[in-house]
Amino acid sequence: MQIQRLDHLVLTVNNIENTCRFYQENLGMKVVRAQNGRVSLHFGQQKINLHQKGHEFEPKAQYPTPGSADLCFITEYPIAQLKSDFQKSGVKIVAGPVMRNGAEGKIYSLYVRDPDQNLVEIANY
Repeated sequence: MQIQRLDHLVLTVNNIENTCRFYQENLGMKVVRAQNGRVSLHFGQQKINLHQKGHEFEPKAQYPTPGSADLCFITEYPIAQLKSDFQKSGVKIVAGPVMRNGAEGKIYSLYVRDPDQNLVEIANY
């Protein structure tokens, strides 16, 4: 058996609406609301399911905690332009642009934090 790709991951958040706004406005993700009350962020062929702290869906992580994730997203959007966009919109840049190692080789990365203080890396190959 060999894993092919990541389908989704779950972020436990303090405020689903704030999280949706950040990822939609700053990273272009699509917010999808299911009839069962679940909310997810879609991009490419993946999604991030959002769980409200204290109201997580079962089964869940043993210790679901807002702000404990370190994520890296790949884009073709120029990192220099992204940096300018973030500065204009008031998103604080934590680090970068810097060179890092991605799953497929060298990446050029910029780091920010989402509303829960998760570290969000956006990168180009």
